[in-house]
Amino acid sequence: MEWAGRGVEGSGFEPANFSSGQGRAPGRRRGRVTRRAETMVQQVLYRALVSTKWLAESVRTGKLGPSLRVLDASWYSPGTRDARKEYLERHVPGASFFDIEECRNRESPYEMMLPTEAGFADYVGRLGISNNTHVVVYDGDNLGSFYAPRVWWMFRVFGHRTVSVLNGGFRNWLKEGHPVTSEPSHPEPAIFKATLDRSLLKTYEQVLENLESKRFQLVDSRAQGRYLGTEPEPDAVGRCPRGRMVPGEQCLEERQGVGGLGPSPGFPLSRHVDLSLPICKMKG
Repeated sequence: MEWAGRGVEGSGFEPANFSSGQGRAPGRRRGRVTRRAETMVQQVLYRALVSTKWLAESVRTGKLGPSLRVLDASWYSPGTRDARKEYLERHVPGASFFDIEECRNRESPYEMMLPTEAGFADYVGRLGISNNTHVVVYDGDNLGSFYAPRVWWMFRVFGHRTVSVLNGGFRNWLKEGHPVTSEPSHPEPAIFKATLDRSLLKTYEQVLENLESKRFQLVDSRAQGRYLGTEPEPDAVGRCPRGRMVPGEQCLEERQGVGGLGPSPGFPLSRHVDLSLPICKMKG
């Protein structure tokens, strides 16, 4: 990570592009206050993402291990693609496969529900992840990122802060010509302590109560056809009342010449949600 022009070796986080003025406090001279503000911007905006260039260098220099683990969190709708099969065919060297079908609450009548604290701790511990591990998550979706943010959120919900999404995903990794392997990873098991942060999720009852209280905005990130009920669904079609349509695939676009994904200027979030108010994101 770079801070005020100086590198911080081994940080594992992406720097802000201060040469272009990003993150700079307008109207202030560069100094201690400005540098502190820049550092805060980095912490908020850049710890969630790492670039393929940074990860490739980490792989090349042998930094993967107990302090840095990589997860392939690919998942696809049944009958389309086989995520585990594709992982076994090729993946980022040293990456383990995170099976969202396995790391869930199997006793729940609903699909893809969060596992218990003990269940999550046991699962990620078997992947060699401890509370001191920096976790980088990617997936192979054609968009560049689909289920990786879900797994990123799962780590955050269970109290793990040092987790990042690979910007552009496996698609960008391949596009830039970085190495792949078919050799599965066999990390040494580790001990992970999970602590559920209830502030990062909403229950069905809370969403139902919010229809009247309007304490937060409900954002539906499914495709437009699913939101409008014009595409077939395995269960009921349509949407939750007061849910705002913000299709994930329309919010992001490939950043030419930079690599990875960035906000789409053709779909500004500020036109669809109030970014100053709490947001609850849902996806079918």
